Amino acid sequence: MRLSAALLLTALLCSTAASAQSPQALTLTGDFWGTHDPSIIKAGDTWYVFATGRSQDGGQFQLRCSTDLLAWKVCGHVFDAIPDWIKKDSPGTIELWAPDISYENGEYRLYYAYSLFGKNTSGIALATNKTMDAHSPDYKWVDHGLVLKSLATDDFNAIDPNDVTDAKGHAWLAFGSFWTGIKMRRLDEKTGMLSTADTKTYALATRKRPESPGPDEPNLPPGWEAIEAPFIVHHGGYYYLFVSWDLCCRGAKSTYRTMVGRSKQVTGPYVDDQGVPMMEGGGMPLLKANDRWAGPGGESVLLQPGGHDIIVFHAYDAHTGRRALQISTLTWHDGWPHAALEQ
Repeated sequence: MRLSAALLLTALLCSTAASAQSPQALTLTGDFWGTHDPSIIKAGDTWYVFATGRSQDGGQFQLRCSTDLLAWKVCGHVFDAIPDWIKKDSPGTIELWAPDISYENGEYRLYYAYSLFGKNTSGIALATNKTMDAHSPDYKWVDHGLVLKSLATDDFNAIDPNDVTDAKGHAWLAFGSFWTGIKMRRLDEKTGMLSTADTKTYALATRKRPESPGPDEPNLPPGWEAIEAPFIVHHGGYYYLFVSWDLCCRGAKSTYRTMVGRSKQVTGPYVDDQGVPMMEGGGMPLLKANDRWAGPGGESVLLQPGGHDIIVFHAYDAHTGRRALQISTLTWHDGWPHAALEQ
């Protein structure tokens, strides 16, 4: 008897969750190549992955869909073009970055970033939609503009947003790339914009400067710390902060790797499995390169009913340098997550 792809996936997820087996990397087909900084959500019987990058028709934030997590197809984009206000604020921007999709307050919220590579003159913005069904008359992405901005004089970089809801229902925005690391701001739950009641910038994680940076490092500020792409989930009484260390965007030479720490409070302090604070460079390794794939990072996590948790991320073909969507089941052992990279 031959099972359908959906039944095979269900069997895999159930087996993994029930027996606490090692995590399993899924073998994907279809339009999974070219995906960068994936963010995933499920609506109805379909999973949607938003990613950095322009579609073939020039649209911003290519959208991919699947009904079984295995076979993927391109199914649209968010913006037809870069919003005019971003063109005015950042004329050099040709591509929007790092979409983060969530469902909050009865709407789908897409936080996204704009910047220039190696600069922290950046911004995070918000777009919303009432539905993920492109055939619905209510389907329309509405851009609400700037949420948070960083300037050259700031010690942080306002990119790589992640919308987090804590156990009390409060909304937060984690963000950051290089400079002094990962930060967090409180959001207004109703509007999705920054809170006026709590204006503190919380520091979550940072890196220590390498003793001998390579000669071909990008044009980054002195004392750079290679940490970015925060993503936070609440699981088993802890908040888990996933981050990407080292360098992306170099094809087969990418050195990205995914690390994780945890905290009892959403604002930290986060520590790794050895008790090292992430504000002191700590982080438990979760995903690292193998002979087939380089630079696994830019991750997002989807906690699903029945313990069928997954992590999506991008990696680069170790031989050709092509980037691709990757998905692994996420298993939990002794209070820590574990994931796999396809061999």
